[in-house]
Amino acid sequence: MNIHRIVAIIRKEFIHIIRDKRSLAMAIAMPLLLIFLFGSSLSLDVDNVPLVIWDQNSTSDSREFIGRFTASRYFGLTDYVTSYTEIEQAIDKREAVLALVIPRDFSRKLESGHASDVQLIVDGSDANTATIAIGYAQMVTDGYTSSLLIKTARQRGMKTAVIPLEVKPRVWFNQNMQAKNYIIPGLIAVIMMVIAALLTSLTIAREWENGTMEQLITTPLTPGELIAGKLTPYFIIGMLDVALAVLMGQYVFEVPLRGNAALVFGMAALFLPGALTMGLLISIMTRSQLLASQLAMVLTFLPSFLLSGFMYSIANMPLAIQGLTYLVPSRFFVALLKNIYLKGAGMAIIVSEAGVLLVFAVVLIVIANLKLKKRLV
Repeated sequence: MNIHRIVAIIRKEFIHIIRDKRSLAMAIAMPLLLIFLFGSSLSLDVDNVPLVIWDQNSTSDSREFIGRFTASRYFGLTDYVTSYTEIEQAIDKREAVLALVIPRDFSRKLESGHASDVQLIVDGSDANTATIAIGYAQMVTDGYTSSLLIKTARQRGMKTAVIPLEVKPRVWFNQNMQAKNYIIPGLIAVIMMVIAALLTSLTIAREWENGTMEQLITTPLTPGELIAGKLTPYFIIGMLDVALAVLMGQYVFEVPLRGNAALVFGMAALFLPGALTMGLLISIMTRSQLLASQLAMVLTFLPSFLLSGFMYSIANMPLAIQGLTYLVPSRFFVALLKNIYLKGAGMAIIVSEAGVLLVFAVVLIVIANLKLKKRLV
């Protein structure tokens, strides 16, 4: 490779980027805009679940039990009702996700030492929210049950109540269980995959449409030199985007970076060449800017969003789909960033994912070299 020819292509590409305000805006502003929009709107947290209550008992015991729900940040009391018809209407109108029905004999059974059944009606149209809300309700009920055991033990003259089994969870890496702490790192990986491929998907296709590819063909440039010259400017811009995304995650969304920041940029430097070359390869094969950009979006956004483990657990997917995820490079970058951000993982932990990204980049660069022919047809 001739370094002077590569530098000339790099200079040419930078001049085009600076002159083309749309490309510059897409390269810098779009990643920040997407991170802000997705980071602000995407959340798996389920708080303040709308709740209606039908208290048929109306005693101090039932009010104490209800107080456990209303005092919890997980539930928001919207109304008291007096019939199943009103419960049905509240759930149909999306005014409630849960309905708590306390029976008439609630206090009598508790005082007699018998178990009392409390009904929980759940809107199952959103299965994820329903499952989480049931878990919250079970947690509140378990707390109330424990307090009843202690109260009963004291009434019988016992100093302490023996609870047969008590689980005391201790959460590592994300103590407050905040969804943004693992959404933002994964979001950075997904957006960088999409933006990198979109940027380079226009490069070679633009040369063909503008008629400048014929001029490049007549020069001594080799395919490898042309690819290196085309990729380098966007690699620099991509690293700048990563830096802005990390700063945005740190100061806008207040996501802690527990690992080494240098390791984040090191892994980005492994990931970007493969993502950029993927867009370049699309550009080489299509020779049309419109088709290349559309194809780049389809081949990057949907797989990265659905199959990378960013939003949906890969372990819960069918085996055939799990195998398909190994072809999605953002799967490995998402895992890398989550490990570095949340667990403070070092190179020894993430070396396998880093190796896959390196192999992915090398393979695509080789393919791009083979596909880029210096000829008009």
